Amino acid sequence: MKTICLTAGLALLALIAILLVANAGNGSFTIHMIVHMGTVAFAAPLIAYAVAGAAQGPVLLLERVTPMPASLIELAVVWFWHAPALRTAADASIALSLLEQISFFAAGFLLWFACLQPKEGRLAGAIGLLFTFMHMTLLGVLLALAPRPLYGEGEVTCFGIPLSAAADQQLGGVFMLVAGAFSYLIGGVILISGLLREDRRIPVEKPRW
Repeated sequence: MKTICLTAGLALLALIAILLVANAGNGSFTIHMIVHMGTVAFAAPLIAYAVAGAAQGPVLLLERVTPMPASLIELAVVWFWHAPALRTAADASIALSLLEQISFFAAGFLLWFACLQPKEGRLAGAIGLLFTFMHMTLLGVLLALAPRPLYGEGEVTCFGIPLSAAADQQLGGVFMLVAGAFSYLIGGVILISGLLREDRRIPVEKPRW
């Protein structure tokens, strides 16, 4: 199973890299968000799950990171790169776009690695994922409901479909909401359900009278 997840995660990263290079300079926020969420919400958890429990060498140092600090690191990275000035600069430079995606993957991998095998237990991992879901949702809502486009004006092309900058940003924000809910919310719920199953297996000692 872990081998399948690792292969799928690496294949997804390769597809994301191809999509990123093929649309370099396009300026579509929706495509950016597909690349972004594909990296942090799908490729990162697949690879983190494959590595968790079998980490060796430098990766072992990541075991010291707990879920909440990892979630805060991802928050800082994601919000940093979505500042309008940096978003515009990344759209204009393939090198900066690659650096952006590398930082997204690093933050996403760290988060999922910390949450999938937290030292504090499944509850800490679930809290880390649910907190990430909350701040991702907040950013997605702000982008989708912004009264004006934050990342340029005019018309852009998203997979051959012409969109206004405002519509493109709204579509990207909605995709962030859907992808975040599918990945982080479901991941947190799965960890909580696992915790509840473990609690049911704990035998209850009968009082001695």
